[in-house]
Amino acid sequence: MTAEAAAEVQVVRRAEPPRRAGWLIVARKEFADHLASARFIILLLVLGAATLIPLYIAADAIRNVADLVTDNRGAFLLLFLATSSDSPVPNVLTFVAIVAPLLGVAFAFDAINSERSDGTLPRLLSQPIYRDDVINGKFAAGLAVIALVMLAVFAVISGFGIFRLGIVPSADDLIRLVAWYAITVVWVGLWLALGLVLSVAMRRAANAALAGFGIWIAVAIFGRLVVEAIAGAIAPITSASSIQEQLDLASLQNAILRVLPLTLFQEASAVLLRPDKTTVTTPATIDQLEQLGQQLQGQYLPFDQSALLIWPHVVALVAMTAVCFAAAYIWFMRQEVRA
Repeated sequence: MTAEAAAEVQVVRRAEPPRRAGWLIVARKEFADHLASARFIILLLVLGAATLIPLYIAADAIRNVADLVTDNRGAFLLLFLATSSDSPVPNVLTFVAIVAPLLGVAFAFDAINSERSDGTLPRLLSQPIYRDDVINGKFAAGLAVIALVMLAVFAVISGFGIFRLGIVPSADDLIRLVAWYAITVVWVGLWLALGLVLSVAMRRAANAALAGFGIWIAVAIFGRLVVEAIAGAIAPITSASSIQEQLDLASLQNAILRVLPLTLFQEASAVLLRPDKTTVTTPATIDQLEQLGQQLQGQYLPFDQSALLIWPHVVALVAMTAVCFAAAYIWFMRQEVRA
């Protein structure tokens, strides 16, 4: 090849626009489909109602507590924790912990198997994109939609507190709320990755949906009961046990309960939304128990200290999400796709 021809080829290559990442194209298309679907509207309304109803019921209690607080730190966060003594409805945190995983399952249970059953998966993979771009793009789109839904819910709750109750967040409240929002997205992303695993593993979307919702019910309703029964059988606490033995057994039970991702999320959320919460573990010794009882009421931790308490919980949730997504990724890459 002559120098002139090589220069022309180089000019042509420079003139070619860079090809966009395939997963971004898939994610943009999936994101638009999610936003235009009735599923998105229904889940947004369900989650919004599930959080606004307990907030509205507990509005008077929140206002009374906020008026009595001399230090405004943590007052805004009462929106997510307060309950009414006259109503059995749980607080916003409990609803988010239990209801929000429905978002993850709902946006992923038919991500792959619906493409397969409709016969569009072979055509999609015949495009000039890599195979892993499909599952990466679908996961990114689902996570973006979940982040958008949670942001809308958090904004509505915050607006309710500011305009109806007159509670203004402090700088520390905003930082804690943003951190809790990020952890909530990771929490729902874990269920999104689980739904993606079910979508890859099961050929029918209906079976994947039933399996996903069944796992959700087992973890949210029966999981803690089963784990508490196992913990009680392994480390039973009796009246004959000494104080130190009771502390050891309680610590073991709490460690077993942390097998559940729901426990990890609830403990991390409680630390972020309650600046006065100084520990997430049961005292291991009698001295630690006495020190805990001697702590002054109204002692607030700065955000960095609260973050140190929950970083193992966050790492565990991220690791669980990564494991579920890796399982879906490997399974999908090894599956045979026929036209």
